[in-house]
Amino acid sequence: MPEFVRSGVRMAALLALGASVAACGSFNEASRKFASAVTPYKVEVVQGNVITKEQVDALQKGMSRQQVKDLLGTPLLASVFHANRWDYVFTIKRKGVPAQERRFTVFFNDTGLERFEGDEMPSEQEFVASVTTSIKNPKVPRLEATPDELAKYKADQPAPNADTADTSSSDTSTAAPPASYPPLESPQR
Repeated sequence: MPEFVRSGVRMAALLALGASVAACGSFNEASRKFASAVTPYKVEVVQGNVITKEQVDALQKGMSRQQVKDLLGTPLLASVFHANRWDYVFTIKRKGVPAQERRFTVFFNDTGLERFEGDEMPSEQEFVASVTTSIKNPKVPRLEATPDELAKYKADQPAPNADTADTSSSDTSTAAPPASYPPLESPQR
């Protein structure tokens, strides 16, 4: 093969290589622009137990393990090697919001709850406000009824009157349960 043909082939190969590198660079730029415009949905990840300041305030030395479990929930970490220690960890990861992580540890002895330690826990209202970022000033419902509200509720309920009860009605919601039920097992033969 003549020398000028070889040099022409080399030149064409170098030009093709340069064009492919340039195409990759422009492709990368276009893909970056597309990726910044379209973002995939990210699932909110919530793990662990939410422990509030009110729950921590209710803890008292000497409480049994069951009482602590009723108050705080099942611990996320309960090690076989550290049977007198329960670790509660809470994490939440959401798109566009910094991740939250809180740790709380309770220690037991033979008589019950010995001590507890951990991060500063938010109140229930503060926690709700931290997870509801899309709603400005979220309303947290009041979870207790006042004695006046309870009295009003009792006054609104009709008193049962035996004289006006209709026993021939087919309404089963007011009918008394039967005195006995059929046996669950078949009689032995």
